[in-house]
Amino acid sequence: MADSLMTTYQRLPVAFERGEGAWLWDTEGNRYLDAVTGVAVCGLGHAHPEIAKALCDQASSLLHTSNLYRIPLQETLGERLCSLSSMEKAFFANSGAEANEAAIKIARLYGNKREIKNPAIIVMEQSFHGRTLATLSATGNRKVQAGFEPLVQGFIRVPYDDIGAIEEIALHQKNVVAVLVEPVQGEGGVNIPSVDYLNRIREICDQNQWLMMLDEIQTGIGRTGKLFAHQHNGILPDVMTLAKGLGNGMPIGACLARGEAANILAPGNHGSTFGGNPLACRVAMSVLDVVESQQLADRAAKLGQRFQSEFEAKLAELPGVASIRSHGLMVGIELERPCAELVGKALEQNLLINVTAGNVIRLLPPMILNDDECKLIIDKVSALVADFL
Repeated sequence: MADSLMTTYQRLPVAFERGEGAWLWDTEGNRYLDAVTGVAVCGLGHAHPEIAKALCDQASSLLHTSNLYRIPLQETLGERLCSLSSMEKAFFANSGAEANEAAIKIARLYGNKREIKNPAIIVMEQSFHGRTLATLSATGNRKVQAGFEPLVQGFIRVPYDDIGAIEEIALHQKNVVAVLVEPVQGEGGVNIPSVDYLNRIREICDQNQWLMMLDEIQTGIGRTGKLFAHQHNGILPDVMTLAKGLGNGMPIGACLARGEAANILAPGNHGSTFGGNPLACRVAMSVLDVVESQQLADRAAKLGQRFQSEFEAKLAELPGVASIRSHGLMVGIELERPCAELVGKALEQNLLINVTAGNVIRLLPPMILNDDECKLIIDKVSALVADFL
């Protein structure tokens, strides 16, 4: 381990030097099947030729000018994302946390312009929205917040998938301006809500003139079987945040908005030195080209169904398996006891997995996964779980 690095991560004892598709090779030449993809980032896998070409072409032309000037590639990407999502305007940042910061600032400005004192945002228990002070304050995980007090005020927390709790707040709290929610909680344990949960939130927001703000940082860009997860519900948010899969490894975040929310931010209200620079936008355009041309959202849906059915067949009856759940290529296997040690055991078998929420095996494989690779993940994970239990 490098002594020059701050100890912000508990890293596994492996370093990778190249990748191709769903595979990574370490510095010793060993090959690993990647079922994490940089935590839902590399949906197109590693070293995708079209992404590599976009990077090289743009790097040889223009990397950065700053937002002091027009950036045609940023304008084109904004128009494309808005067209695909039925949103109206976009702000580009460098990460999901920054995209969520923009959403939080939009909500606060929205409230203040309506002369609402101390505007508040409803957020969910077990959520994860980032590690900046505002986004960790919005996050529903005490471990993320501990030691960073005083936290940012203005967040009201309710249980996930509990519409009654939101309705109760609507009756008694007059300073609420928005609801910020993940369509599927990734870090929280691949928690999938009731099928009409987002629809009900949409209705409550409409009734109370609140902004519905969806954190699609982990769910967006095809991972759940639609380009955006809320499209399963046939609704539109007022604000949506994206990152992770949008750049396939190139840092980029986006905050999209429509209606009144789209026109809240004015010059001087927000900004980013690197956000939406030519390189990041060129790569994101290439990512969208591949996702659309290869119908990878549909592929994610089919793979997710296979993971669900085969894991149920192999694991559902085992004592100690609490639940198997998936939404496209967000797969969670919840065990009845902590199972973090399985990450290391999988690594020994040349498989990369993740454990979140202490006892949930989380799989986030790439959308370009082939059938044989899918079977290999299923077989290896099933054997790991059976041996562990």
